[in-house]
Amino acid sequence: MPDAPPARRSFRAVARQPRMITILLIFLAAAAVCGRLGVWQIDRAYERANLAAEQEAAEAAVAAPVAIGELLAPQASFPGELVGREVAVTGTYEPDGQLLVAGRALDGADGYLVLTPLRVSDDGTGGASWASLSGEPVLPVVRGWVDSSTPDPAALEVPPGEVALHGWLQASESTARSGVVPDNPGGPPLTQDIASSALANTWQGPIYTGYVVLTDSAPLQTTAAEGGPAPLPRPVLEGGADVNLQNFFYALQWWVFGLFAVALWVRLVRDEMAGGVRERRSSRDRGGRDADPVGTGIAGLPSS
Repeated sequence: MPDAPPARRSFRAVARQPRMITILLIFLAAAAVCGRLGVWQIDRAYERANLAAEQEAAEAAVAAPVAIGELLAPQASFPGELVGREVAVTGTYEPDGQLLVAGRALDGADGYLVLTPLRVSDDGTGGASWASLSGEPVLPVVRGWVDSSTPDPAALEVPPGEVALHGWLQASESTARSGVVPDNPGGPPLTQDIASSALANTWQGPIYTGYVVLTDSAPLQTTAAEGGPAPLPRPVLEGGADVNLQNFFYALQWWVFGLFAVALWVRLVRDEMAGGVRERRSSRDRGGRDADPVGTGIAGLPSS
């Protein structure tokens, strides 16, 4: 009767051997080091991105105001690097189109932004930037913040005639917010977003794909102390949350090395399982040949 094939040891039985446990601990330590190095690289990735954004913000803050026409033309796409740039523009406010942007906070208090259309007359290009368009463009201007949807009339007053203003550029928002904006009896119409795509349907003429957060104007508007809208801080540069890709891929490499160490230990255990079976099969075969002096060579002759 032929001998039964040697039993295969289980993965658990092989893995619990002292030698395998020692190897596992070494590999786990190596994997932990790789994992920690990967986390360090991720931290570096964000740190470098934040430093780059801070440097960009600092450079933009000290830069002199630039005519808006040198940076952005009406209806042109808004480059992200323009966020926070201070621009100069001249035009006339159109208070009949004024809106309040709901759900905006200042210093932890909920309130509204005062959004006023400015019909641009001088963007620094002598009108060349809108020469091919239907007329003078309109620029959304956030003149400040109020705490009520029916603010003091002084907050809604605009300087008469032509106004030369400075302000921070900000990109147009989307219209993704849900919900119906309620009517605002006793105050200007409300909106949820400063979205050029929606404002173009309300204000006539070409429109910019960004808006300006007012910092100064000549003539001056009513100050907050006199009932005017409260000034707003400079828009935050987006991009500080981005990841530096070089450090990010370094982090991935370290994590792959850590996984490879664990996978290598699993492979060693499986090889040990297969090797034990081969050794027992080999020992059994050698024992059979030693007990048979004639052997099992060709035509019953002894094996050489």
